[in-house]
Amino acid sequence: MSEQQYVQLIVTRQDGPDSQPYKEEFKIPYRKNMNVISAMMEIQRNPVNAKGEKVAPVQWESNCLEEVCGACSMVINGKPRQACTALVDRLEQPIRIEPMRTFPVIRDLVVDRSRMFNALKRVKAWIPIDGTHDLGPGPRIAENDRQWRYELSKCMTCGVCLEACPNVNTKSNFVGPFVVGQVQLFNSHPTGAMNKEERLEALLDDGGLQECGNSQNCVQACPKGIPLTTAIAKSNRDATVHMFKKWLSN
Repeated sequence: MSEQQYVQLIVTRQDGPDSQPYKEEFKIPYRKNMNVISAMMEIQRNPVNAKGEKVAPVQWESNCLEEVCGACSMVINGKPRQACTALVDRLEQPIRIEPMRTFPVIRDLVVDRSRMFNALKRVKAWIPIDGTHDLGPGPRIAENDRQWRYELSKCMTCGVCLEACPNVNTKSNFVGPFVVGQVQLFNSHPTGAMNKEERLEALLDDGGLQECGNSQNCVQACPKGIPLTTAIAKSNRDATVHMFKKWLSN
């Protein structure tokens, strides 16, 4: 029989929001085609660290396990990404797992992403129809516009773009790249365009477009490949046109 192989993981843990983070090492049996989530499940089944001590199971979030929900975002070997698509065979060991530090840590790898949902509320990232009566067929949309909106609609509010962005920090109120993409998504919809000016005004407010440093980390880190830098460029143009219109109308 071949010798049993093991996977080494160093997990940055935190017992609570006000606790100090610490590192804990785990050594689990290797299985072919493991991803980081299956490694975390193995620790959950048998929460014993590399020293042989029984510990509290590591807390993390996951749901769909196919990179659709965005719940399992964490920093793996220094890179923010989805744990479900992080294959152990392609990762350097020991695998270092940390929570995203852009967000408040609740416990271990679980973070509070409320700031993302608050930002979506701020820019009215929805189409305001009440649905109480039949509006009939929706407006026709050109294929190019449909493709553009489809790419933007892939956002799963995972937080990876905020973690990768150097402009999202304690000294800045930047809402983050994902919000700009959602503004473009709803402003490019025939019905959503009714609130276009309100959304642009929100992006011109504190923490909006002016805080973007164009580092382009977001578009490289996005697990869905959303063209965020293109969305930011389009929003900059739209906001400039909007400001000139306001100035000329006064």
